[in-house]
Amino acid sequence: MGSALFAPLDLRGLHLPHRGWVSPMCQYSCGAETGEGVPNDWHLMHLGSFATGGAALILTEAAAVNAAGRISPRDAGLYNDEQAAAWERITAFVHRNGAAGTKIGTQLAHAGRKASTYWPFSGKQGTVPASEGGWDTVGPSDLAFDGYAPPSAMTADEIEGVIADFAASAVRAVDAGFDTIELHGAHGYLLHQFQSPLINTRTDAWGGDEERRNRLTLAVVDAVRNVIPDSMPLLLRISASDWAEGGIDVEASVRLARAAAEHGVDLVDVSSGGAVAHQQITVGPGYQTGFSARIRHETGVRTGTVGLLTSAGQAEHAVATGQADGVFIARAALRDPHWWLRAAFELGQELAWPPQYERAVPRHSF
Repeated sequence: MGSALFAPLDLRGLHLPHRGWVSPMCQYSCGAETGEGVPNDWHLMHLGSFATGGAALILTEAAAVNAAGRISPRDAGLYNDEQAAAWERITAFVHRNGAAGTKIGTQLAHAGRKASTYWPFSGKQGTVPASEGGWDTVGPSDLAFDGYAPPSAMTADEIEGVIADFAASAVRAVDAGFDTIELHGAHGYLLHQFQSPLINTRTDAWGGDEERRNRLTLAVVDAVRNVIPDSMPLLLRISASDWAEGGIDVEASVRLARAAAEHGVDLVDVSSGGAVAHQQITVGPGYQTGFSARIRHETGVRTGTVGLLTSAGQAEHAVATGQADGVFIARAALRDPHWWLRAAFELGQELAWPPQYERAVPRHSF
C-alpha cells in the first residue's frame, strides 16, 4: 500500500511530488553585509539544504512587505529590487538542485505591533529603540503586546497602503521565481491582529464584528490574487485559536477559512496562538492537527498542519486520516535537513536523491 504522505498533490497549476513540506522559519540573519532585509548565503544554505533533503515544498521565512513590517532589523523583506534579486538566486538554486522536484514559496507578512523587536539570539528582549535601528510600529489599535512599545492605530489610508504593499510584494515574488505565495495571517502579526477581538478595538469599517475584523485579511487575499497568475496557488496561514478567553476560536477560524477559499485561497496552513502574551496553550505532539481536521472537514478547503510533528509515522497518520492535506515540518527539519529522505525510507517509499549523494542511499537501515 502506498504512503499518504508521499502521494502527489496538485494545487491549481502547481504539482507537488508529495505532502511533506517545510514550514516558514525566521532566521534573523539579514545584516549590513547585504543590505536591509536582503537574504544572503545563510538563507541559500538553509533553504537549499531542504531541497537536497527531499522536501516537496519549501516556504521561506516571513518576508516583510515594507520596512516597518519586519519583525526585527535582521528580518527579510520583499519590498525592493535588491531583495527580489537575492531571493531569485535562492529560488533558482532550489529548482536546480531539488532532486525530488522541490518547489519553493515565500511567506509575505507584516508584523504590525510585534515589529521592531530584538532577534532571539541578541541577548535582549522587547522593542528595539531608534538609536539601535528600531522604528515606530503600527497596529489596528494602540494596544501594545506585553513588554513591547505601544503601536499607533493605523489610519484608513495606512491600511489601504499595506494592502497595496502586499500586492506589490506578490508581483516581486512572481518575478523572483517563487512557485507559490503564503500570506501570514497568524501568530499575532498584523493580519491576525486585525482578526482578533483581543487586539482589534476599532469601531470603523476595519473593526467591530467578525466580518469587519476579517476584512483586512480578505482584502489582502483579493489584492494578491488579482496580481499573480491564475495558475499559481495562494496559501493563507492562520492561528485557529488565540488560546485565550474572548479571542479567536476554531469556530471563527472555520468561517474565516471558508471565506478565504471563496476569495481564492487554495490551502489554509493551520497554526495557532501568538496574539497575546497571556495565552494558555496545551502543547503536545500534533496538538494542532485537530484544528486542521475541523477546518478541512467543515469547509472542504485543503489544509496543512504544523506543530510538534517530528516523525514519519506522525506525519503519515495526519494525512492518511484526513486531518490535513500536507504536513509542514519545522524544528525537526532544523535537526535533520534530510528529514524527507529519511521519512520516505521509513515508510518504504522511493524518493529521488541528489546524484551527488546517491552513494549514500540506504539499503537496510538509514
